[in-house]
Amino acid sequence: MKTLIISGGSVTKELLTTTLSNKSFDNIIAADRGLEILDACKITPNYIIGDFDSVDIKLVNKYPNSKIIKLNPEKDFTDTHMAIKLAIEIKSTEILILGAIGTRIDHTIANIHVLKECLQNSIKCQILNDNNKIFLIKEDTIIKLEDQYKYVSLIPLTTQATGVTLTGFKYLLKNATLKIGESIGISNEQLDKEAKIELKSGILICIKSKD
Repeated sequence: MKTLIISGGSVTKELLTTTLSNKSFDNIIAADRGLEILDACKITPNYIIGDFDSVDIKLVNKYPNSKIIKLNPEKDFTDTHMAIKLAIEIKSTEILILGAIGTRIDHTIANIHVLKECLQNSIKCQILNDNNKIFLIKEDTIIKLEDQYKYVSLIPLTTQATGVTLTGFKYLLKNATLKIGESIGISNEQLDKEAKIELKSGILICIKSKD
């Protein structure tokens, strides 16, 4: 089951419409202010979740056929995190999050970190905005060359990631250890149509960037 989550942060009409034209989804979840761009594109979500502190409740009430989940503003998790938990609860096998990256750096960092919950549940999950694609890696992974992305960066989410070996990239690594606080994994470039990232332990944040 494929689920699309529209979160707060930067989501353009072009990104949303292109995403929906390129892939079909079984469920669409609007996380709080993410409802605004869906409404602007005349797309009805299956679920609307949030404490609704950043979206007009009149807009929420415009969608009586959507399942609305009102959260307490004094909660332990962000709206995006709760949307991810909902996607897991409805048995999603693949999750794509649009938005989640914006001017609130604290939310951006937290949204990247909560991808770990999907990883722990063996669910493929990515964050996508107009310039970046972000996902986590905990095992040997093949990534395909995408011409729109110029750089591939690898940053440890855990204290360290060991046994990192890169093939098919401009800058190669062999059995390296990437540690938090170092920047060795930034701004690599993929050369081969299929490049391989190997690691023995730890979790890596993989960020594909257009600029």
